[in-house]
Amino acid sequence: MKLLQFGAGNIGRSFIGQLFSAAGYEVVFADVDARLIAALNARRGYTVAIRDRTNFDIAVKNVRAISVLEADAVCRELADADICGTAVGPQALPKLFPVLAQALAARHARGGGPLDFILCENLRDAAHLVRDGLRPLLPAGFPLETYVGLAETSIGKMVPLIPEAQRSRDPLTVYAEAYNTLILDRRALLGGVPPVPGLSPQDNMKAYVDRKAFIHNLGHATLGYFAFLVAPQKVFTYEAVEDVELRSWTHRAMEEAAVWLLRTYPRDFTAAALAAHIEDLLQRFGNRSLGDTLHRVGRDLGRKLSAEDRVAGALRACAAADLPHGWLATTLAAGLFFLPPDEAGRPFAPDAAVVQQAAGGPEKFLQEVSGLSGALLGEVARRYLRIQEELRRGGSLRRETLAALAAKESA
Repeated sequence: MKLLQFGAGNIGRSFIGQLFSAAGYEVVFADVDARLIAALNARRGYTVAIRDRTNFDIAVKNVRAISVLEADAVCRELADADICGTAVGPQALPKLFPVLAQALAARHARGGGPLDFILCENLRDAAHLVRDGLRPLLPAGFPLETYVGLAETSIGKMVPLIPEAQRSRDPLTVYAEAYNTLILDRRALLGGVPPVPGLSPQDNMKAYVDRKAFIHNLGHATLGYFAFLVAPQKVFTYEAVEDVELRSWTHRAMEEAAVWLLRTYPRDFTAAALAAHIEDLLQRFGNRSLGDTLHRVGRDLGRKLSAEDRVAGALRACAAADLPHGWLATTLAAGLFFLPPDEAGRPFAPDAAVVQQAAGGPEKFLQEVSGLSGALLGEVARRYLRIQEELRRGGSLRRETLAALAAKESA
């Protein structure tokens, strides 16, 4: 059996490739990084270093790699693949569509059977995006719906950025937490659930995609944005979680989103299960051995503060349902100040542009990127301006100011 995995980055190697290799699959990575491709082909394996309560290494074997830029190679590998995966990121995903369409058309023309794709993109409606992107590139009459299965996933595994020194020593080793469950859409799989331990197929995938975005991803963002405002000296997620107030504030934002999830998906979740999920995540955010950074969990504001993503998505959903959302509104306002440095002391350049734009007035970003309008736009903008005023006066935000802003349903 063979998995063709598009994207040999942290999730591709630490999670998808590792699970399928352990189940006996040959794993063929398709990537753009020539150095990574060469190393995978030279070693035919790599190490996943688990950093958790107990540290241990997982040796991943029976792997090789090709360049995704070489269409002929992609067509050859996809021709006899048993299943495919993607983990390239929302921005790079559309760049795959031309080569995927070419390879799928060639497979179909040769008489190859239907093929399932596991979409590991942390993206709401990923299947819809891929289907719409492939359709105009495929031959007329291509049976896309019955030939290509597009299974969305909920990626709960936390994989930190690898320090540059470690990458220089070994470009293949990747760090990860011990959590190793991949939730995926059972109904989208044309060939059935693969015989891979660690897969957790679900019938209502939308519920789990929203839970991942509006609990897990939201919690990470909230922790990072609040910590940067009131305790900018903190670097790691565990430092922020160990701060009683920061943990409590993050918990409250996650709870606001959980109320919406419970109302929207009463057959999939219970209040007790969501509460336990929040507590489990906060414990995992506090994993000292993992060394996850606030920079990683909060950066990429243009995506993470966009209309359907973790913060604005949860806020808009709660506001539309007339549910409490003061902590969510404050998280979004706080995110527009987020600009911590990476390990080299550099801020994430695209975020610097967002922060600079917001400094001249947050309304344009909140409307055009975060999808806010009317009273909700005013709520977040007023919170932003209150934070901005205090930062200009004193250089830091008082904790009592942030808590007071979050306690308001409207300013």
